[in-house]
Amino acid sequence: MNYFDQDLTSLHADLVAKKISAVALAKATFENLREIDPKLGAFLNLNEEAALKRAAEIDAKGINPDNIMAGIPVAVKDNIVTKGLTTTAASKMLEHFVPVYDATVVEKMAANDAVIIGKNNMDEFAMGGSTENSAFKVTRNPWDVSRVPGGSSGGSAVAVASGQVPVAFGSDTGGSIRQPSSFNGVVGMKPTYGRVSRWGLIAFASSLDQIGPMTRTVKDNAAALNMIAGYDQHDGTSSKREVPDFTAGLDGNIKGMKIGLPKEYMDEGIDPKVREVINNAVKKFEELGATVEEVSLPNSRYGVSAYYIIASSEASSNLQRFDGIRYGFRADDVKNLEDVYVRSRSEGFGDEVKRRIMLGTFSLSAGYYDAYFHKAGQVRTMIINDFNKVFEDYDMIMGPVAPTPAFKIGDEISDPITMYMNDVLTIPVNLAGLPGMSVPAGFADGLPVGLQLIGKAFDESTLYKAGYAFEQATDVHKQTPKVGGAN
Repeated sequence: MNYFDQDLTSLHADLVAKKISAVALAKATFENLREIDPKLGAFLNLNEEAALKRAAEIDAKGINPDNIMAGIPVAVKDNIVTKGLTTTAASKMLEHFVPVYDATVVEKMAANDAVIIGKNNMDEFAMGGSTENSAFKVTRNPWDVSRVPGGSSGGSAVAVASGQVPVAFGSDTGGSIRQPSSFNGVVGMKPTYGRVSRWGLIAFASSLDQIGPMTRTVKDNAAALNMIAGYDQHDGTSSKREVPDFTAGLDGNIKGMKIGLPKEYMDEGIDPKVREVINNAVKKFEELGATVEEVSLPNSRYGVSAYYIIASSEASSNLQRFDGIRYGFRADDVKNLEDVYVRSRSEGFGDEVKRRIMLGTFSLSAGYYDAYFHKAGQVRTMIINDFNKVFEDYDMIMGPVAPTPAFKIGDEISDPITMYMNDVLTIPVNLAGLPGMSVPAGFADGLPVGLQLIGKAFDESTLYKAGYAFEQATDVHKQTPKVGGAN
């Protein structure tokens, strides 16, 4: 059982017709996972006993014909808390942490009878762009196992790209759904800030984090977002705005759509082969009846600098709770209270997390707050204004997700600045709180390249409509990796 030849629609039809049961589907998923995942390392924890029990309960009550997610195996990034199932955020700090409640998105999955198969590997506390910062293992790209899967939701992207699950859920703070989706050739949606509850997401940067789905097709992605979107009283930043049916407008018709292509997203910093893939995508959109014109987002070049001040400042505050006192890792043989704090945090956090805590603490410190954090907030407003200006005349913005295809494991891990610059095209979307989606657009040297679609706030529907039209007019999404790298 792999999920290369089936989508949610066909799986749902088989479940409703009783060609396969939820239990049989779950068992087949675990069998496939045991064969494939040792080569890739997409999963940190499996939920086999509970998943099979849940699948049996779903079979016993019957599959609801109107609920496309019923009985469907899904995977969840390991920074989304799951009651009774170890949730580590890929950190030694939480190596043995078993949550006592479910995140709101997990509750919504249960309410829709989705079956959680396991938890996906990631960069520690979602800090990184390659899934090399996990405390437990390095995840590998199924298109070429010598390359990174991207990050921080690398495990979730690999689980879908390698056919282990049809749907996985990640989090995106500066591109952590879209960049690994691009590197692995899958569809990844970062919804509008507030569209999906963050209750139960282990916080990295509270004004930027957002949970979203990763799937093989645009329609599957829209169905997955339908399941998790909506207001939550536990999350004061979640929106009360009504959630539309994101699958409703997928008709392939984008005639008359106006799309902006920022010149800053296609400059000399972009790999020429990536630029070629995006230019080909532009031509396809024009063939489909859309108008694509060059626009400018002049302040986007300051996005990385502003982001790493804002995100690191929020992270330093959010991670204060991991102090060796209440829960999580605690150092042995400590002599006093200061020892507990210093040694527990020194031994429990990895290098990248420490780097960002130090940067954030410095940015918030007396004497530097105005020069750094306050200034970064002003730049954020300038970036938001750039987007607003473009959206006065255009329905959507498009461009590359990342400057390059997936790079080799080990190539950039020792150079934080180079690693940070990989997010230059995704970060502005988070700073502005907008929806952004990666859709497979082509290949560069046999490696997937994603097309980034950026929409107005709470207008995910337009992105899905455009992404679906492009997907149906191409065959990129039908290509699958031969796990191991012979692509």
